[in-house]
Amino acid sequence: MLIHPQIDPVALQLGPLAVHWYGLTYLAAFGLFYWLGTRRLGHLPFKNLSQWQKRDIEDILFLGVLGVILGGRIGYCLFYKPAYYLANPLEVFAVWQGGMSFHGGMLGVIAAMLWFAFSRKRPFLQVMDLVAPCVPTGLAAGRVGNFINGELWGRVADPSLPWSMLFRGAGDAPRHPSQIYQFLMEGLLLFVLLWLYARKPRQQGQVAAAFLFGYGVFRFVAEYFREPDAHLGLLSLGMSMGQWLCVPMILGGVVLWLWCDRRAA
Repeated sequence: MLIHPQIDPVALQLGPLAVHWYGLTYLAAFGLFYWLGTRRLGHLPFKNLSQWQKRDIEDILFLGVLGVILGGRIGYCLFYKPAYYLANPLEVFAVWQGGMSFHGGMLGVIAAMLWFAFSRKRPFLQVMDLVAPCVPTGLAAGRVGNFINGELWGRVADPSLPWSMLFRGAGDAPRHPSQIYQFLMEGLLLFVLLWLYARKPRQQGQVAAAFLFGYGVFRFVAEYFREPDAHLGLLSLGMSMGQWLCVPMILGGVVLWLWCDRRAA
């Protein structure tokens, strides 16, 4: 088995200023989004639409960052520890203590993109089709940060598994490095599949639908290897909170894809 390398979470110390690896992964995620977003402008249908310019990517990125941070934090408080934060409402603002939810961040981004679409008079699904293929690399960057921090480790694994790993604070049993699984599935694999899918003409909204479905499926599978939150454990049907939150994503992706297909028929 392997032993998780105990990496200092502080990448760079400049006097009183500490630059954390996790913060750098967020910067990498936003930088990748901007670079990929500008590339997307050269794909159909956007390259034939004169109203789409590079400054739109900059505005989308700014709004998306707000959506990720606010939605991710609020989602974590509501989905994972509602009773605690209801009793301690000021703790909602203690973001330095950790606690972000992907599903909450996704809802925050959707709200931000609704505002962008409304304010710029752009079709909402067209905006989401532009954004969707640019997201998985950011998710991959976030999982790298999780691995560096030695957090969100996996469930107990068979000791004979060559890549089973001992994590500090997780006991003496070898575990699945679920952060790496999520990096590979929700990050790299989803990016490749979605980027290739989006390169060909699709009905408006189907690229966004493919993201919902693809992420939902990959995250659902990864949750079987990821240790459930200690204060929640496994819920109904032996599923984790992450899996239950993926169910509406998967169903929503299928329904949206079919709706877009029939609307164009």
